[in-house]
Amino acid sequence: MLWLQNILSRTSEQVIMEMNLVRPVAAAMASILVAGRSFRKKSLDISGAIFAVFVMTIHITVNYRFAAILLAFFFTSSKLTKIGEDRKRKVDADFKDGGQRNCGIATLLVLITWKLVGAHDYCLDAKESPLLTSLAGGIIGHYCCCNGDTWSSELGVLSDEQPRLITSFKPVRKGTNGGVTKAGLLAAAAGGSVIGLTFFLLGLVTTNCAFDVSKKQLFVIPLSALFGLCGSVIDSLLGATLQYSGFCTVRNKVVGKPGPTVKKISGLCILDNNAVNLLSILLTSLLSSIAFSYVF
Repeated sequence: MLWLQNILSRTSEQVIMEMNLVRPVAAAMASILVAGRSFRKKSLDISGAIFAVFVMTIHITVNYRFAAILLAFFFTSSKLTKIGEDRKRKVDADFKDGGQRNCGIATLLVLITWKLVGAHDYCLDAKESPLLTSLAGGIIGHYCCCNGDTWSSELGVLSDEQPRLITSFKPVRKGTNGGVTKAGLLAAAAGGSVIGLTFFLLGLVTTNCAFDVSKKQLFVIPLSALFGLCGSVIDSLLGATLQYSGFCTVRNKVVGKPGPTVKKISGLCILDNNAVNLLSILLTSLLSSIAFSYVF
């Protein structure tokens, strides 16, 4: 009987090892399909597609809910970027196909989560695990900021409403960094709520929370809407103060660098668009991490 137990023991270990290998391989294949499709549709360039495969593979392997909110951000923002492209190019000299896709901070937090609990999904419960709840809050806040700011930028610039500089509320040209509209701010909150709703709905399948804890999970939706708005506001404040905006009389567009034909609108030449995005994501992730640890 001892030999049979040894065989069964080795077999179970092999099964576990095979299962541990299947998930990342399947994740990589799914990521390649998604990134390849986006590359063909010109939503990503080649470097963006390679990075997307890396990021998506990590998210899918570690936690399906984190992967879901990443994909919710990726697909919705990609679609919105395509809407009204011609109108956006006319007002914004820095407009790019596919928009911004910055997932570095969230990927780092996902890897820390994997180090702590592996691929096990969990409920948001600060009493049970304050660190894991805080990490989840940071990841959710990251994508709320990304999605909220993208929705705000892509839909706000198409609004007929006159943008106003967030620091002075003076009317400014469309495409000005730090210019906000009511439609843009509502879009930011909606973009954030989509992240929270995705996280919550998938959690009904992937987690088994106690009754009192499960009721509190609903708070992730309004919190996500809040941090979608918060991320957009932070981005606008940084853009209005530390990022240069000027109007080029030759190109008849808002530009991000001073020049002999450029009349300054607002801001200083301290941060570029990528730096503003990164800093707003970092600050929003930090704030949401703290908020989740208190709310849950």
